[in-house]
Amino acid sequence: MKLAFRLLILLPILLVLVLFELSNRQDVALSLWPTDLSLQAPLSIAVLAGIALGMVLGGLVVWFTSLSRWRRARRAEDRVRLLEARLSDMQTSLATQNPPSQRLSIGTTDAR
Repeated sequence: MKLAFRLLILLPILLVLVLFELSNRQDVALSLWPTDLSLQAPLSIAVLAGIALGMVLGGLVVWFTSLSRWRRARRAEDRVRLLEARLSDMQTSLATQNPPSQRLSIGTTDAR
């Protein structure tokens, strides 16, 4: 089911990209302003390369901004593990200090 959904989304996008590439084959000059660096490339390649570069840079920005959240979540998980270990130790020590006959049962009443 997931594969069919992915293909349903991916195939039209690929079709549009192929049609865009075939429709825009004329060469354009790409130059970097402060330098004399210049490159001749088909228009479709130039546009698609620009889109790809923007997607990669956007992904990097999202990844770097989420690093702090991942770090904070990892610290919280470590703290939970520590607190669970402490709780287990306390429960064990409490069980050894109070024999079962002296323990209070919670939620039951003694109707005498």
